[in-house]
Amino acid sequence: MNQEFLGLARERIAIEAGAVQAVVDVFDDVTDDIVALLYGCTGKVFVTGSGTSGTIARRMAHLFSVSGTPSVFMQPSDALHGTMGALRERDVLIAISKGGESDEINNLCARARERGVKVVALTSEPESQLARLSDHVQVFGVGDQVDPGNLIAMGSTLMHAVWGDCLAVALMRMRGYTWSEVVFTHPLGAVGKLEGLPDAMGSLPAPLPD
Repeated sequence: MNQEFLGLARERIAIEAGAVQAVVDVFDDVTDDIVALLYGCTGKVFVTGSGTSGTIARRMAHLFSVSGTPSVFMQPSDALHGTMGALRERDVLIAISKGGESDEINNLCARARERGVKVVALTSEPESQLARLSDHVQVFGVGDQVDPGNLIAMGSTLMHAVWGDCLAVALMRMRGYTWSEVVFTHPLGAVGKLEGLPDAMGSLPAPLPD
């Protein structure tokens, strides 16, 4: 094994693992508000992002749907060519943008809010245009070199991904969404061939009404 590569790999894994662990410190009262918003959403949850954030947004939307929160990925440039017509007042739009200054994301979010859609921003810049356009802003502190050169979106996008995973699991428990329901919508692959199901996930209390 090339020892130079192995050392580099260990360094990168340690940095990115630390970034994922730091998501624990991201959760705050804003998170509670976002969870309550998603739990009470009577429309659909749309998730958007560009570049690597778009890949994470697609993953997040998929996992929300798998675990009982109806969700769809919205490609921002396509949205500005007409697909944002799918947005309705009862929907929620989660926008992922580390810097918060992507023109296509901000244009979409501004128009979504004009339609009465609630906008949730995942960003590292609380004073960014995206933050100003959003109803709820979850701020992610990203350490030095979490993204190589502080330019290439690696560790920061893993932080967004694990944040979404935590919310997906919490919402699944709050809804009492069962493993049999998961398997019903996932009939293919190894999951669809399971002969037995896991034990119950347990439950979390539903948010109190305002």
